[in-house]
Amino acid sequence: MLGRILIGLLVLAIVVAGVGLFITRPQTVPASQFAADYKPDVANGEVIFNAGNCSACHMAPGQDDRTVLAGGLEMKSQFGTFVTPNISSDKQYGIGAWTERQFVNAMKRGTGRHGEHLYPAFPYASYSLLKTSDVRDLFAYMQTLPAVAKPTAPHQLKFPFNIRLAVGGWKFLYFHPHEFKADPSKSDEWNRGAYLAEGPAHCAECHTPRNALGGVEEDKMYAGAPNLEAGGRFANNITPSKDGIGDWSAQDITDFLQSGTDKCFNEPEGMRDVIASTSKYSDEDATALGVYIHELPPKDGNGKEKTC
Repeated sequence: MLGRILIGLLVLAIVVAGVGLFITRPQTVPASQFAADYKPDVANGEVIFNAGNCSACHMAPGQDDRTVLAGGLEMKSQFGTFVTPNISSDKQYGIGAWTERQFVNAMKRGTGRHGEHLYPAFPYASYSLLKTSDVRDLFAYMQTLPAVAKPTAPHQLKFPFNIRLAVGGWKFLYFHPHEFKADPSKSDEWNRGAYLAEGPAHCAECHTPRNALGGVEEDKMYAGAPNLEAGGRFANNITPSKDGIGDWSAQDITDFLQSGTDKCFNEPEGMRDVIASTSKYSDEDATALGVYIHELPPKDGNGKEKTC
């Protein structure tokens, strides 16, 4: 009798494990999203590259040329240190040998070239909102950038966070990929700003607090992140609240995105790399992003920290 019970428990455990592995398996973008006759728009790819601020994380530390994407930036967190990869066009160490579909899967599903889960330090939760055509354009543009023959150092993560298989569980809890849908009750300008902020610019990824597992606290979106990095910067509340940017106009936000100087004539150090990209936005995109941020619902954040 005892033997049967043990066998039954073993079978149940195997079934549960199998179901768990199935529902947390790496996902890919459906083939139906890839128009066979699509011709990438490289100019738009550059727009998306700047909108996503790709260079801030993927330049080599201390580098000035924002198109040389050798990686190597160390991002310290409570889970350990993530090292940003080489995403240059080098065929051995970068993404030069990747197919377009592999790149789209990484951006929109957090699935690597070899079908592995990518760590969410790479903000694919936001990138999943991008139109597939924009990601294809981005890939085409990035293939025009310099190749750098430099290997990427491994992450330095604590157990059990160094087990990639566990990322599937994180995705099951916090990653719900979907493309951006415009709000018909809002203006085209607001919707463009929403697309930029929620998708490529991934503003909420830095400006929202996270729970113990690294999941975004959705009820505090944009209200500031007290622990953006382990022992590092504070990301400000950018909602129009008293401890946020409630006294900023949409134009103030737009001016800041373009110049890097806020309405109090400060030049925030933590936003320097972001401004290096937003300053390349067209006037229309900078204005749209300013309009969207200005209309965010006000939320209390950390009253001890203010942008201005």
